[in-house]
Amino acid sequence: MKFKRKILITGGAGFIGSHVVRLFVNTYPDYLIFNFDNLTYAGNLENLKDIETADNYRFEKGDITDALLVSDLFHQMQFDGVIHLAAESHVDRSIDNPMAFIHTNILGTVNLMNAAREIWADYQLNQRFYHISTDEVYGSLGETGLFTETTAYDPQSPYSASKASSDHFVRAYINTYKFPAIISNCSNNYGPNQFPEKLIPLFIHNIQNKKPLPVYGDGNYTRDWLYVEDHARAIDTIFHHGQRGETYNIGGHNEWKNIDLVRLLCRIMDEERGQAQGSAEQLITFVKDRPGHDKRYAIDAGKIKTELGWQPSLNFEEGLLLTVRWYLQNEIWLQNVTSGSYQTYYEKQYLNRF
Repeated sequence: MKFKRKILITGGAGFIGSHVVRLFVNTYPDYLIFNFDNLTYAGNLENLKDIETADNYRFEKGDITDALLVSDLFHQMQFDGVIHLAAESHVDRSIDNPMAFIHTNILGTVNLMNAAREIWADYQLNQRFYHISTDEVYGSLGETGLFTETTAYDPQSPYSASKASSDHFVRAYINTYKFPAIISNCSNNYGPNQFPEKLIPLFIHNIQNKKPLPVYGDGNYTRDWLYVEDHARAIDTIFHHGQRGETYNIGGHNEWKNIDLVRLLCRIMDEERGQAQGSAEQLITFVKDRPGHDKRYAIDAGKIKTELGWQPSLNFEEGLLLTVRWYLQNEIWLQNVTSGSYQTYYEKQYLNRF
């Protein structure tokens, strides 16, 4: 089959990436969607079981820090678009091991851009490199104000510093080489298939198993929350209609203090599990704060709404209820992830195929 476009999606077996891969595979049957993922702890091919046999889907295991492998892949496949999601993304892990974040988030991004430049000699209109970043590069807000696309960078953790650096490299390539790139910075994502080191799936799992719910500090840290399927729609919109060289902030218009979020989650879990109200809330445990903890993030998503017509479809209460119900209905998925058995899926499905 001759495909209209060949799109490389890095990190496509991860949380956000798997939703983007699924959306593109199902929405664009005339596109070849190539998922390139190293299947580290957060990469889970079980997230994509429903589309893994689709005619327009391919998967290859590989590391974006391997410059030769990445270059060979671009020359072999002749991609005309890249959606770059592969990243180390957990702040606590970056505090323990910042070098892993430097290698993947900075070196990996530059390797991908160099490989694209090798085969995109004339920068055709359909060629674009879309780099997905985070609102954490902007640092921390006070009680008021919002991050805009022109907010000065002020990263406060090794994770956000590595993402800020990769953003700067993308902009440097845009300015130096006229490289056809786009950047977006998103707020906290939540929804189905998220690895349970993140707050919402971790607490759902802990409530199910009557384990403590560890809340950092006083619990008054504030985040803007974005449902992952809304983010995938935004990525689709930006990839196809965003202006090369531009940056777009993607937010959910859902600011919540951590402690209020946890209490809402507890109430929903009690209702969905038929437990007495207040049962889950008894598990809340305040713990020592982590170093460099940003107080508040909040996104101004006015540009993407005005210029591209995107806005979130769900408020937080709606999205959180859908998320809780998904995890309660997919306990086997959660058990496989928490036990580590999901990591054998690649060997079973791909290595033993021939």
